[in-house]
Amino acid sequence: MPQLGFGVWQVPDDEAETAVATALEAGYRSIDTAAAYGNEEGTGRAIARSGVPREDLFVTTKLWNSDQGYEATLRAFDASVSKLGLDYVDLYLIHWPTPERGLYVDTYKAFEKLHADGRIRAIGVSNFLPEHLEHLIAETSVVPAVNQIELHPHLQQHTAREYHAERGITTEAWSPLGSGKGILEIPAIVAIAQKHGRTPAQVVLRWHIQLGNVVIPKSVTPSRIEENIDVFGFSLDAEDLAAISALNEDRRLGPDPAEFNGA
Repeated sequence: MPQLGFGVWQVPDDEAETAVATALEAGYRSIDTAAAYGNEEGTGRAIARSGVPREDLFVTTKLWNSDQGYEATLRAFDASVSKLGLDYVDLYLIHWPTPERGLYVDTYKAFEKLHADGRIRAIGVSNFLPEHLEHLIAETSVVPAVNQIELHPHLQQHTAREYHAERGITTEAWSPLGSGKGILEIPAIVAIAQKHGRTPAQVVLRWHIQLGNVVIPKSVTPSRIEENIDVFGFSLDAEDLAAISALNEDRRLGPDPAEFNGA
């Protein structure tokens, strides 16, 4: 799994085709979509038309909350791969634990079947708290390969990252740049960017990379799509990392996984 990929959250289906095509041309080889995004078809069209060999791509999609449950999961997976135009996906994630439903263990057992059948190369979860992971791991046989969680300088997720490391689970960051909510204007980040001759977005993405997070920035702007992948030609020093670490506020932009049970 490439450490830096391309996300298409909140990108309409027709725009997703263009954005994913631009990302593939720029060198991205990991694409992250979801049934709930409504753009699996556009994503699939871009993949099909890219000319990039399938084995060179890493494609992630996610199961939406209303499709949880063993049989419903199998049907939802069939629908997703059909929309994507693929025979298999590289990573399939439970989008949210939705604890009130109490179905994520049965859902994950369907994931295990699809994995054993060779239709998914790796299985994982998204937005799971350590308590959800503990319960899941106790009831199933395959430790999730990935937990994709909200993670950015204002929500650094120290406890979750430590738990993942202990369990051999890869931490993947969604909203890595803070969804345009002011993180890229923070003076400390602007100063680090000026110091390295880089943009604030490149600094934050480089911070994720050096922490060991997998990161999936989203953009529909070609120049930013290219800018966001150009983060491997410089490094942040200890002073830079300490300055960004000091920005943590444990502040979420998205829902709390302990409470969110949306349809």
